[in-house]
Amino acid sequence: MAIVRRENLNALVAERLKKLILDEGLKPGDRLPTENELAIRFGVSRVSVREATRALAFLGIIRAAPRRGLTVGELDLGRASQYLGFHFAISNYPPGVLVRARLVIETGSLPYTMEAMAENPALYTELMAHVDRMDKDSDDLDRFIDGDIAFHRALVESSGIDPLVAFTDLLHAFFRSFRENIRVAERRVGNAVHRTLITALRDRDLEKARETLRRHIEPHVRLAAGSAGR
Repeated sequence: MAIVRRENLNALVAERLKKLILDEGLKPGDRLPTENELAIRFGVSRVSVREATRALAFLGIIRAAPRRGLTVGELDLGRASQYLGFHFAISNYPPGVLVRARLVIETGSLPYTMEAMAENPALYTELMAHVDRMDKDSDDLDRFIDGDIAFHRALVESSGIDPLVAFTDLLHAFFRSFRENIRVAERRVGNAVHRTLITALRDRDLEKARETLRRHIEPHVRLAAGSAGR
């Protein structure tokens, strides 16, 4: 008989809890069975249930309150992105794969950002303000990288699709590890590309915006590959 390690058992209980929530169509605020009821249902100890619920509570999926018991919560995307971003930063995922994932996310958000900009022209000014700050910080590597990350995050955030912002945070987590060899001149060229991109969105030229962003991000695949090989 195979022995199930405790950490694997806790993960299994967490998966069953998530399946229970989905199968029963539960929504945030809905009550869940008690720890004892869950232990009986899953055939495990209350300790295993408690540890599984703590893990899910950390991400906001489940809430535990005195006298109220366990209820369905809401996923804290910000907290998830912080810790998953750390995982991406120290993992062995090929950096080039992560850059391609960034390309898919950012280009995929552009149609929605363009529509949002048409409804709210102030978005154009806000995004340009990010680029203006980056121009001033082009000689300071750390501040420039902070500004670059903030710009691309704001670009996706403008789409109004909040989950995409969390994924963007994950992908940006590892950028510092290979972008430090970008020269000042390249930073200024990058800012010119940012301006072209924003202007294309304002002018409702989606194809130009996509092509501009694609040409801007794809070279990082080679840069990431070179960094990984060092």
